[in-house]
Amino acid sequence: MRVFVTGGSGLLGNTILRQLETTDHETAYLVRGEAEPDVFSGLNSRSFQGDLSNRECLQEAAQWADVIIHSAGLIHVGWTRLEESMQVNRDGTRNVVDACLQHHCQLLHIGTVNTQAIGSRDATADETTPLDNQGGQIPCSYVQSKRAGNAEVERGIERGLRGLLLHPGFMLGPWDWKPSSGRMMLEVGQMWRPIAPRGGCSVCDARDVANAVIAAIDADVPNGRSYILAGYNKTYYQLWTEMGRRFGKPRPIMPAGPLQRITASSYGDLRARWTGQETEVNSASVELTSQFHWYDSTRARTELGYQNRPLRETLDDAAAWIRERHF
Repeated sequence: MRVFVTGGSGLLGNTILRQLETTDHETAYLVRGEAEPDVFSGLNSRSFQGDLSNRECLQEAAQWADVIIHSAGLIHVGWTRLEESMQVNRDGTRNVVDACLQHHCQLLHIGTVNTQAIGSRDATADETTPLDNQGGQIPCSYVQSKRAGNAEVERGIERGLRGLLLHPGFMLGPWDWKPSSGRMMLEVGQMWRPIAPRGGCSVCDARDVANAVIAAIDADVPNGRSYILAGYNKTYYQLWTEMGRRFGKPRPIMPAGPLQRITASSYGDLRARWTGQETEVNSASVELTSQFHWYDSTRARTELGYQNRPLRETLDDAAAWIRERHF
């Protein structure tokens, strides 16, 4: 089959392209402007020049492809940049859906567990957990826009689209060029962080997620089905301890308590008002990382053959990549 990947320069998109090299599928990717030479090195892939707003480019790619894996997106965990996030994550997804419908392509839409229900310290969430569980997700620009993107796919399915929605957890691994989620490991590795976020996340390897996405191409599963592709449920205190150890940094002193959370939230939001620029530390990100995004991937394991390699391997390989590429 011919497989077209959006977001090919990102962690998951690039990993998918590299995993597809070991299959019989032909591949192509969407690229905006000039990418760094190394990002697509070693790939026997065709490129389409454009972005998610370029409907003509997407139509051309869909005409070429049998399957589109839509992994491109904008991640901003904050209260600002909502319009920009909607343009990419909602409107861009709508353009991809329309192209798939026009040319009868299968769509594998990469969402995020941040659009699903959240878990707790005592119970994980899965695809059937009510969205308001534990108070629900923080309605920041990222969550709102990615949910809007999911809705575009669901509307497309009602119109005859062949598609699945795949929701990764917190991914780490090599091929994180920017870095994206690897930025957390980079920051923990560069400087000791005495206070870790209060909550937790579900850590998975981008290579394992990519394998499940590729398996979904030929999977005999109901159309329109959603899958959580998560992993090891860890507190940020546990994760930062393991990340720091790989860079010779001491473990954090403690998870953030109420005073630290209020201070960080207030400082971030006030700074955004003064400067007009919202940083990564703001009340939305503090609230989101105080939740427990802990998940059960049984459906994906059963129906897509999803597997998680040992967490130690993921952290070791991600740390090696960060050390080589970003230190």
